[in-house]
Amino acid sequence: MKFLDLLAMSVSNLKRRKLRTFLTVLGVIIGTASVVIMVSLGIGLNSLMIEQYASYGDMTMVTVYSNSYYGGGGGETDESTFLTDEKLAEFQRIDHVTGVSPVLNADAVLKQGAYYCSTNVVGVSRDYLEKIPLGQGELAAADDNELKFYYGNRVSMWFSNEKTGAGYWDNEEVPPVDFMGKPMFVVFDTNAYWQSRWSDSENPVKPPKKYMIPCGGVVEGSFDDYNNYSYDIYTDVELLKNQLKMVFKKNPIPGQPTNSKGKPYSYFVYNQAMVFVDDMENVLEVQQQLTDMGYQANSQMEWIEQAQQTTGMVQLVLGGIGAVSLFVAAIGIANTMMMSIYERTKEIGVIKVLGCDMRNIRNMFLLESGFIGFMGGVAGLLISYAVGYAMNHFLSIGQQMMGVAGDISRIPLWLAGGAIVFAVLVGMAAGFFPSLRAMHLSPLAAIRNE
Repeated sequence: MKFLDLLAMSVSNLKRRKLRTFLTVLGVIIGTASVVIMVSLGIGLNSLMIEQYASYGDMTMVTVYSNSYYGGGGGETDESTFLTDEKLAEFQRIDHVTGVSPVLNADAVLKQGAYYCSTNVVGVSRDYLEKIPLGQGELAAADDNELKFYYGNRVSMWFSNEKTGAGYWDNEEVPPVDFMGKPMFVVFDTNAYWQSRWSDSENPVKPPKKYMIPCGGVVEGSFDDYNNYSYDIYTDVELLKNQLKMVFKKNPIPGQPTNSKGKPYSYFVYNQAMVFVDDMENVLEVQQQLTDMGYQANSQMEWIEQAQQTTGMVQLVLGGIGAVSLFVAAIGIANTMMMSIYERTKEIGVIKVLGCDMRNIRNMFLLESGFIGFMGGVAGLLISYAVGYAMNHFLSIGQQMMGVAGDISRIPLWLAGGAIVFAVLVGMAAGFFPSLRAMHLSPLAAIRNE
């Protein structure tokens, strides 16, 4: 008997008992929808977590700190773990590392009109600067030797009125600092600046020189937006080093270590280093190698790995809850097939007497149960999409209030296709033993049955 003939016979048998078929399919619909919705919630939670971590910074980046130097003088001076250009070159040779950026923090006082702030400027490599999303301005050309600052979109919150002392933290009013439109004066010798401000008339201290540093750009987003670059001021590290050498000449640069005689080293020691890895999967491996070299290292991936273990358990629990519903539906399919066999005993006997292959009888019942699973799987998937859309729509308001954006229910193609295939397999598995019973019925006993 051909497959299409078996399929037509199976569909015809299901149509004869519409109510029973509908109730059985309804069980599969509920079970499939439960599994898909629960798994989609787990996928959504995991994706939201990754997206949230990604908004904090590059997930293929490892931040490295020295165990012997934290930016202040007079501490431990174990030069073997200083973060220098030589050490960064060693990091570059580690497998899967695509680039290394030094991070040099320099104290500075910024002044524009009546507003000023005491902060630090972050010197990084050009590769790092290229990763900063600029909403205004643009990154200077590689051969441009003029020092320029790139401001985070929330840096203005650090400014305060020089006369009144009032700033954002006092009245929650953003100071009217215009990075792109007005000149910014910068003092790098902050010690001399504060001494000159607080010196008296009898012992005056000469104010240090101010430099007008042009703005290269401002990080994208309004003041209310947040990303990993919102609060800092960035510049090219090589140009920053040249500026500091010019300002302090042979004197110790604040924040740089000195030897036992109080003399500065002939090289710069960086506060941190950013190591870029070729793929997220290799981040933890590179991080471990950096730790083995005697440095502190951390990355977004170590937090993501811990969080994924938690969300993985949540997915298993949610999937298990949905699977219970599908298991109950499988029992319903098995019950329907057994009842169908009892009602069609004579029909089965006639088919056997006519010499029909036993496997065709088995396949006919397997097709019926599989078709029930297919109908329930398709309908359950459609309901899952509808429920997921409703959840994403109604929960979006609460997510925005929490500062999280994205769908909480996500149904990828593999889940949609897998749900239908799984429903069909569950249906066929539930109909397997009833089909074997139909195949082994005695023909004469089946014909005599009323």
